Amino acid sequence: MADRVALYLQDAHSLQAAIGYVQYAEERGFEAVWQAESRLVRDAIVPMAAYAATTRRIKIGSGVINNWTRNAALTAATFLTLDDLAPDRILLGIGAWWDPLAANVGIDRRKPLLAMREHVSVVRDLLAMKNVTFEGEFVNVKGIELDIVHGRREPRNVPIYIGATGMKMMALSGEIGDGVLLNYLVSPAYNATALEHLETGARLSGRTIEDIDRPQLVVCSVDHNRKRALDNARKLVTQYLGQQPHIMKASGVSSDVLDEIHQVLTWPATEEQIERAMELVPDDVVQLITASGTPEEVRAKVREYVAAGCTCPVLYPLGDDVRLMIDTFASGYSA
Repeated sequence: MADRVALYLQDAHSLQAAIGYVQYAEERGFEAVWQAESRLVRDAIVPMAAYAATTRRIKIGSGVINNWTRNAALTAATFLTLDDLAPDRILLGIGAWWDPLAANVGIDRRKPLLAMREHVSVVRDLLAMKNVTFEGEFVNVKGIELDIVHGRREPRNVPIYIGATGMKMMALSGEIGDGVLLNYLVSPAYNATALEHLETGARLSGRTIEDIDRPQLVVCSVDHNRKRALDNARKLVTQYLGQQPHIMKASGVSSDVLDEIHQVLTWPATEEQIERAMELVPDDVVQLITASGTPEEVRAKVREYVAAGCTCPVLYPLGDDVRLMIDTFASGYSA
């Protein structure tokens, strides 16, 4: 396969089915699988361990955990454990979470840039097998290290990817991250601004934009029936229009569309509200921020993201035929 490509999984399938998809993606040459952790449904760590234990080559990333609900020492210990299971195949994706969910579980996401900087700094030093003392506003540790009695004591190769949407977090990702996990449900045009801020951050640490890996989540609804593909994507787009409008605004979705959606949806939205709101989402919005349609159409859309600076599309399959999506990008795909 000429190009890098990865799989993204949330909670639409049983874990047993997800393991099968990851194994199939590995067979078909996919580079990585990223496991979601966002809503209060499926955590990332248990599926990552399952994938690590049942594959041999494919890389396995968190897409993404947050820096609020696990302290830095626990994050480091968790990813050390995953690296024990699949050495040099683990990717740590971490993000700043989102409201209202964070607020609803009692977390005040104040100073998110500083909180992320402190968390990443301590996790990186711990995984480098350093003895760490750090006195910050959010992270405070004294003389700790990963206390390995049995096993590998050498520094671990666990790249850290920051899941960023806003431009200040994007610049921070360029400064302190090994990579950035670019968000989904944004248009390819969004990437131009994102890369400008990544480059600004990279320069602060003496690097260039090419030193920053840039995988990107891409919603991918592929079906030989074009209408079915678009309708499968429309539901997810509608949910995000209501739940995470900051992502939609970053893509240039019309405020009029957002306002109409918000008049119908509450959070959490009922199935009836979602169905009503879907009628307000036109095809052009679906196709603006997703790769949806026939195999040829979705390959063409994903090429737009690559041309806009994405280094590895991370494809989120919608619809029942996940293997069709994998096959669509396992052969004949060229950026």
